[in-house]
Amino acid sequence: MSRNQAAEPERTARPGGIGKIVGASLIGTTIEWYDFFLYGSAAALVFNTLFFPTSDPLVGTLIAFITYAIGFLARPLGGVVFGHFGDKLGRKKLLVISLLLMGGSTFAMGLLPTHASIGIGAPILLTVLRLVQGFALGGEWGGAVLIVAEHGGDRRRGFWASWPQAGAPGGNLLATGVLAFLAAVQSDAAFLAWGWRIPFLLSGLLVMVGLWIRLSVSESPVFLEAQAKAEAEAAQGVKEKPPVVQVFRKSWREVLTAIGTRFGENISYYVITAFLLVYVTAHLGLPKSTALNAVLIASAVHFVTIPAWGALSDRIGRRKVTLIGSLGMSVWAFVFFALLDTKSFAVITLAVTIGLLLHGAMYGPQAAFISEMFDTKVRYSGASMGSQLASIVAGALAPIIAVELLKDYDSSVPVSVYLCFAAIVTTITVAVAKETVGRDLASTSDAPAPAPVAASPAVDRV
Repeated sequence: MSRNQAAEPERTARPGGIGKIVGASLIGTTIEWYDFFLYGSAAALVFNTLFFPTSDPLVGTLIAFITYAIGFLARPLGGVVFGHFGDKLGRKKLLVISLLLMGGSTFAMGLLPTHASIGIGAPILLTVLRLVQGFALGGEWGGAVLIVAEHGGDRRRGFWASWPQAGAPGGNLLATGVLAFLAAVQSDAAFLAWGWRIPFLLSGLLVMVGLWIRLSVSESPVFLEAQAKAEAEAAQGVKEKPPVVQVFRKSWREVLTAIGTRFGENISYYVITAFLLVYVTAHLGLPKSTALNAVLIASAVHFVTIPAWGALSDRIGRRKVTLIGSLGMSVWAFVFFALLDTKSFAVITLAVTIGLLLHGAMYGPQAAFISEMFDTKVRYSGASMGSQLASIVAGALAPIIAVELLKDYDSSVPVSVYLCFAAIVTTITVAVAKETVGRDLASTSDAPAPAPVAASPAVDRV
């Protein structure tokens, strides 16, 4: 019997326990991504008019997307701060704090006066709240996926850890659904006047639900084991450097691998979902409901299939599933806009759905893949830093670069080239990375590497 198999029963949650942990993480990430994506959709649809009015709609949208990107700039800081305390104090406490920060800032956005009421103060306040959103989300991702990955066993980690990932399309589904409903029942004038505030104020209720659920889950057993070991060493006079220092000294290669793994995934997601709204409405002249409903349908499919990709990664490995997505996206980048240009709702929906399916192949295994790269005592810091640094160079800039390319060239081809390039970066990164499937998360980097995927019992079944 392998070391991994022998250790697993001691660290696997009770049959009902893992479901509760997964549910708490999924609901929490769904609410936090709802808050974060709501801003992106509003930036494309209403913020350009209400907070950044200009004579050129595309310029106003570009400015709105710049404040959208500012939220990404705060995410690495959130990753460092939450990662440090998450590695010291535990995953659960920090997940509660991140949820409160995110929900509070989003609720406050729904109460903001517009530019017409207070002038320059309106976009400044909006930007500050966006920074708080980004800071909170920077700490959310690492904690949510780790508390699941560390509760579950080694054999099905890809499947279980992919559920918090499904919170991204879940949150987008919820945000887009609320906006699509309001667009259907309200006139454009009513939506601009007050209707846009409803989705933001709804966040307050959602946070209460998420908070109640998150407070009921237990701390990660792997973390508690590592914490007890650290306390015993401290009692003997052993001093450890802060987790962030250890990450940069010993795990910088893993951080770079995490950044490259997320690069194509991050850019493709924000082009397919956020930039799509601009392209369909401003460039193709179609109503916003066309883009919103297409994203709504595609996000439902995305939500369901992410755990399937995670489960497949338990069978054939994290790298192979990720490469399916990145190689597919490098081709789909050119097909995607050609289908959008048909102006057919059915074809547009198909384009978005396939795009998000390929994104899911990169995103589903990612939680387990990145978690397995780091040791327990620095895992929250390392996973958060790698993930959130990618958000600056990838997700933050994606809508801005796409809008600027469209504005300068009046063509989707440069955007397709940009998307293809991002997918190739991820392909190269993952192709040279080490396979991590089957790793014992309680082990250290000095422990023997897991057996090859084809021979490992951890991937023979799901």
